[in-house]
Amino acid sequence: MKKVGISVMFDEEKLSATKMYMLQKNLDVKAELEKALDGMYAKYVPSNVRDFIDMKDKTDFKPKTEKTRKKSEVEVPSE
Repeated sequence: MKKVGISVMFDEEKLSATKMYMLQKNLDVKAELEKALDGMYAKYVPSNVRDFIDMKDKTDFKPKTEKTRKKSEVEVPSE
């Protein structure tokens, strides 16, 4: 699944303190934020939609384009 970045504004001193105390517990801010977002996804996105997204991700269907075809699949024009 393609990942995208997000940006949020947060008080600099609060972030610094959060990082400092999380570091003492060997925790990572980014990892904890990802866990929180996963929790929101599970809480707010209906299960049938999550199932569909998971199914779509597992099948990873991507139609072949000229750029993604193997060299052996590219048609050679006849003369």
